[in-house]
Amino acid sequence: MKLPTSPFTVTDWSRIEATTHPGESGEAKWRTLNIGDLRVRMVEYSPGYLADHWCFRGHVLYVLKGELDSELRDGRKFKLTAGMSYQVSDFGDAAHRSSTATGATLFIVD
Repeated sequence: MKLPTSPFTVTDWSRIEATTHPGESGEAKWRTLNIGDLRVRMVEYSPGYLADHWCFRGHVLYVLKGELDSELRDGRKFKLTAGMSYQVSDFGDAAHRSSTATGATLFIVD
């Protein structure tokens, strides 16, 4: 990830309108800031959320609240709780998808 040239920016996430993205089950609410090719998001997964796709995009993901289950297409599984993160590159490791039984709030840069 290379950060594009941009001015110093302060983001009040409560002022960014959320968009709803249905999963295979549950839903994700994204508050998104786009800066060139860089996407910065505050994401809330509802309890029972399961992504409807395998993701190949790289991310830096940090769990603010709740628990997140990350499943890799090759079968590996990871449980992340508040204060944990993962980093994965574009097409660098196995495709991944997220789910949560209890709900989760994430900060994601990709």
